[in-house]
Amino acid sequence: MADTTHRITLLGKPGCHLCDDARAVVERVAGDLGVTWEERDITGSPELYEKYWEMIPVTLVDGVQHDYWRVDEARLRAALS
Repeated sequence: MADTTHRITLLGKPGCHLCDDARAVVERVAGDLGVTWEERDITGSPELYEKYWEMIPVTLVDGVQHDYWRVDEARLRAALS
């Protein structure tokens, strides 16, 4: 099992179909590895919106940008191992 101190953050916004796809991957990987994750809506933060609006969904691992537009499941698993 992976180190449970890792944290995944998924940045997205409502109505984003790519965010829905990314959420499914993050949920699966986090569940399999016992990793905590959260989802943040960029429309609630002017700073996040300005920085990421063209890139969503964005995945952060331990606060560092990992992927954007699509979540590569194998790459996410490797980052958490």
